Amino acid sequence: MSENTQLMIEVKNLSRSYGTKLAVRDVSFSVRKGEILGFLGPNAAGKSTTMKVLTGFLPLESGSVVVAGIDVTEHPVDARRHIGYLPENVPLYPDFSVRDYLRFHADIKGVARKLRESRVNETLERCMITDVSNQLIGKLSKGYRQRVGLAMAIIHKPDVIILDEPTVGLDPVAIRETRELIKSLGGEHTVLLSTHILPEVSMTCQRVVIIHEGVTVAEDTPENLSSRINKTPNILLELEKGSPDLLQELSALDGVVSVNCRETNHYSIEVKPDMDLRADVAGLVIAKGGRILSLQTHQVSLEDVFVQLTTKDEEVSHE
Repeated sequence: MSENTQLMIEVKNLSRSYGTKLAVRDVSFSVRKGEILGFLGPNAAGKSTTMKVLTGFLPLESGSVVVAGIDVTEHPVDARRHIGYLPENVPLYPDFSVRDYLRFHADIKGVARKLRESRVNETLERCMITDVSNQLIGKLSKGYRQRVGLAMAIIHKPDVIILDEPTVGLDPVAIRETRELIKSLGGEHTVLLSTHILPEVSMTCQRVVIIHEGVTVAEDTPENLSSRINKTPNILLELEKGSPDLLQELSALDGVVSVNCRETNHYSIEVKPDMDLRADVAGLVIAKGGRILSLQTHQVSLEDVFVQLTTKDEEVSHE
């Protein structure tokens, strides 16, 4: 297998329950070397359980998990050496300075003594926390504490980095900075990013796995998932003034599936797959003496995909 197609995470038919409640059922996915994979799902979908099994914090009940070519069940200690893990609730020590905290983790994660100080300095710079390196962790903002947690996860330069909800509770500026840091880790590391925040996935990840109620419902690129839901973008039309007659005539156009009217002059026009009816819509409006304020397409977003795939009463193929 060539280097650029090497699988760094292989999950096959993973199942795990708590008592009588099945948290994860028959989940399978893989992540290639250098790839950033988004592991997306609503709260209680089974994301954190999967993360804990991957990192050896929970035993699996059936299936297999291989990280960096090492079976996590058979060789848990060896597998963990290749993993950097940032849990949702970061285990920080408030009475440590940032620098001492990273020195401590470099020690317990096996960084050679002669390399520790240079590795700490390198990680401080990469995570943009050099300016607070001598401050106590307990006095840092939430955003800085999250960066310290990321620094802890990568201090030993692991092959695989697993991040569980890394931007929860952060302000918009901190979210943007954390997102850019995660993107910079791709290529050098394999990253598995677990989140329920849709923009995180679309702005950061090359591929997405969507999990719902413990079951995988889709796996693809964000772009391909969107196109599988609806190959043709709907048309959004805003007029200076709408009319009931126009609503009926738009609905009668060949290729129109449905027309919804909002605020009397805003129309959302659903069309059949692979049909572009913008010229037909504009021609009809102009012929009726209407004045167009805007005419644009609405491309299906990852949020649309997520809602459809995790709503029970709507069925979507995920071959």
